[in-house]
Amino acid sequence: MIIDWKAIAGIMGVLLGALGVALVVPALVGLLYGEPEWWAFAATAAGSGIVGGGLWLAFRPKEELRVREGFAIVALAWFVLSLVGALPWTMTGVLDSYADAFFEVMSGFTTTGATILGGATTPQIEAVPNAFLFWRSLTHWLGGMGIIVLTIAVLPLLGVGGMQLFKAEVPGPSADKLTPRVSETAKRLWAIYVALTAIQVILLLPAMSFFDAVNHAMATLATGGFSTENGSVGQYGSAYVDWVVTVFMVLAGMNFVLHYRLLHKDWSATNNEELKVYFAFLGGATLLLTLVLWTPTGDVLPAPVTLDGEVVTQDVVDQTVGAAQAEADAAAEGADLEEVETESADRVGGENIGGGAQEAAELASREERGRTVVRYDSFWDSLRYAAFQAAAIITTTGFGTADYEVWPPLALVVLFALFFVGGMAGSTGGGVKVVRVLLILKNSFRELRQLVHPQAILPIRLDHRVVPEGILRNVLSFIVFYVGLIGLGTLLMGILGLDIWSAFSATFSCVGNVGPAFGAMGPTENYTHVPTAGKWILSVLMMAGRLEIFTVLLLFTPGFWKR
Repeated sequence: MIIDWKAIAGIMGVLLGALGVALVVPALVGLLYGEPEWWAFAATAAGSGIVGGGLWLAFRPKEELRVREGFAIVALAWFVLSLVGALPWTMTGVLDSYADAFFEVMSGFTTTGATILGGATTPQIEAVPNAFLFWRSLTHWLGGMGIIVLTIAVLPLLGVGGMQLFKAEVPGPSADKLTPRVSETAKRLWAIYVALTAIQVILLLPAMSFFDAVNHAMATLATGGFSTENGSVGQYGSAYVDWVVTVFMVLAGMNFVLHYRLLHKDWSATNNEELKVYFAFLGGATLLLTLVLWTPTGDVLPAPVTLDGEVVTQDVVDQTVGAAQAEADAAAEGADLEEVETESADRVGGENIGGGAQEAAELASREERGRTVVRYDSFWDSLRYAAFQAAAIITTTGFGTADYEVWPPLALVVLFALFFVGGMAGSTGGGVKVVRVLLILKNSFRELRQLVHPQAILPIRLDHRVVPEGILRNVLSFIVFYVGLIGLGTLLMGILGLDIWSAFSATFSCVGNVGPAFGAMGPTENYTHVPTAGKWILSVLMMAGRLEIFTVLLLFTPGFWKR
């Protein structure tokens, strides 16, 4: 047999059973808050548990899984669990579209944090029942821990993943593994993960409710970014909350094996080269952002207004906003909207660039934000916002305390670079990973030295160990596929009608599991307006990015399915 589908079905049964147990928790939350929607979680939990138990009993693997089955299970798990986890959203009518529900749950399990809530056709976050808000955060938390166990304990056994970069050439267990046994490693990682979550909850309690503290702690440790507020963490307007969340985002972006070593007083862990570069990137970005954002006079500088990636004149803005107001007035009086839209189009030179009241209103909002470049007259406020946003982006958490799209252009360049870097290998963070960026830089400088000394043998070392050439090829291939996936996603999203900047930034954000992007999917926007096909595409991109790309791409290679 080429692929042992029975063994795969058996393992999927275990995962569905675990999902059923997880779904009981939001059902209890719904009961606690007296929300009638609790039944949807209970019903889905029962169905998932029954199906999962049946699959396990019928197809329990009798032999050790092969590498092929391992890859298939890893890829299928995130997809199938998201399919089932989306059911309560549509069963209760909280979301009308199953595509929206799947997008939201996939965004949760992959710890991306992109949301469709808060749009014109979806409920505001504050209006969503607490059971669903908790379920969003729980998908983050479970997905984050799943990723840690996957990248540290499972993927290295399959020969891929960021932690594979740390394998020594010498025989024996890697120095960066906790124990030789996957189960023991998973238990110790869970203990650290739960402890950090509990500590953050306690620290947040003075500034928010217990429910909000639990949700934000789960989203932080998972580097997910779902909030219980439309305004994200910035809604609380608290410097204390900002700094607590910043510290725990930084901790979540670290390799969890290093947490274990430091907790056991293995201070040599502080010499980890990737850790040093991680803090160098984070510290350098924070310092640069602080200096860019801070000005003693609190300058407010003019900036252009754009629509669909093109700069528009103030006359067009005024005319479009005026047309929107006329359309709204006419609607209130029961007038024929088509006539008003025709009149609106005439007023802006024969083309209705706003596409109706909603688009024009969006332009008006964008105008208000786009007219100014925000700086802060307090150094400490600048440092606070800079540190928070730098940590939120490099760890791919995606929380927000400010609309960074109204920051100076240089600040946006810095944040865009952090989008690419991501967290450390073995963390809950997404992105390329710091260690890959480090090895790419080392390899590039080696090539320069090689030009000067063509006959020299110049090995690349990481933490005083020689990095095999096969690992370097793996890193280069990963970067190629990563960039290629972003290019393909941008093309597909552009075909579906998104402007090029929004298509690119949304794809980049989803592949890197960041969440908020730029443009129409910026920090104050959401993904509601993305076409249905686009939501499915972005969901797959989230999964591919979360599972280190190779895991998913292998399923599409003919050789994978051959004996």
